[in-house]
Amino acid sequence: MNDATTDILGLTSGEWVAMRQAAGEGTGAALATYRRVFREGVLEEVPSSGSCQPSAISRQPRAVGAIRELREGETLKFVLPIEDGLETESVILPMHGRGRTSYTLCVSSQVGCAMGCRFCETGRMGLLRNLTPAQVVRQWHVARHGYGAPIRNIVFMGMGEPMDNLDAVLQAIRVLTDRNGPCIAPASIAVSTVGRVEGIERLRRFAAQPGFRRLKLAVSLNAPNDAIRSSIMPINRAEPMEMLKKAMQAWTGVGREDRRRDAGATQAGVDDAAGTPVLIEYVLIPSVNDQPEHAEELAAYLRDLPCKVNVIPYNPRRDSPWPAPEESVVASFVERLRSLGLFVKRRRTLGRSVMAACGQLGNPGIRRRRFVSIGSENDADQSNPASA
Repeated sequence: MNDATTDILGLTSGEWVAMRQAAGEGTGAALATYRRVFREGVLEEVPSSGSCQPSAISRQPRAVGAIRELREGETLKFVLPIEDGLETESVILPMHGRGRTSYTLCVSSQVGCAMGCRFCETGRMGLLRNLTPAQVVRQWHVARHGYGAPIRNIVFMGMGEPMDNLDAVLQAIRVLTDRNGPCIAPASIAVSTVGRVEGIERLRRFAAQPGFRRLKLAVSLNAPNDAIRSSIMPINRAEPMEMLKKAMQAWTGVGREDRRRDAGATQAGVDDAAGTPVLIEYVLIPSVNDQPEHAEELAAYLRDLPCKVNVIPYNPRRDSPWPAPEESVVASFVERLRSLGLFVKRRRTLGRSVMAACGQLGNPGIRRRRFVSIGSENDADQSNPASA
């Protein structure tokens, strides 16, 4: 697919129609084209001349650009090429329940990541490139129309820190929720972050808009205190847990009445809480954050925050200093948190054997490539907290 072909994947139906109208095409025809692209998997090539030539794509994965795929049971990781010899990784995850199977798509927002989390394979790559909105949405298009997976949920938990490429992520969400396009419910989309406070605040304002109010925020916490978190997540040195907690409280609306009283009832920004519980991700790492006292400290930190906790057994990266945790330790930690009053789920381990599980995405063969920015100038200037 060339750039002209993929452009439509980065546009809402309104933006596409406006562009086609400017080229002399009628609204109905433009909207029909948009629906074919997203609902039927037909891609439209739009040359610079403005003419529109339909081009149906095969439903075979490699015909839509996947250069590699790895499977573990029903879990599928597929790799898509982008410019400069780089690539993205995405994972289709089966979710069984109530007698039926639905699918969650884990998408990447960057190639590599600047955050440098010690337990994460992607973090070892450094940041190589921000993805465009079209490159993010293309992952859905390939999953839905290349592999035929009826995607119900989308989680921005693949390669990259979404808050460091937030302009592209927000535009991708606009496209993914477009009623003439993928039509994914905002409540079925989760954006995960290591704790970029400014990004959480921007996402909160976005999620407070009509049409996006049930968007989910996930925070990769992974520690009960600053000392442990700073040792495995360099971002915590710049944005410690107390600062992060205030951002999460603002997301949920905790303290809204106090802020309204202090700021004045008419001040903008006081009532822009997203209002949904925060999804707390806690990667359980042997001998690092898995002791009973860690559970108690974590419960105390989260006590006044509307949240749901996902305990994720650590998935060893390449050359990992830690093994996967024993199942008995995971079960004990989960039960201890529940006994302390938290809503807790143990995330199923899917794709570990093919490096498709949480924290395992990334190709070591492209780590030395030069960073090339795609996105805003601010995105290109993001610093690496690992060097702080």
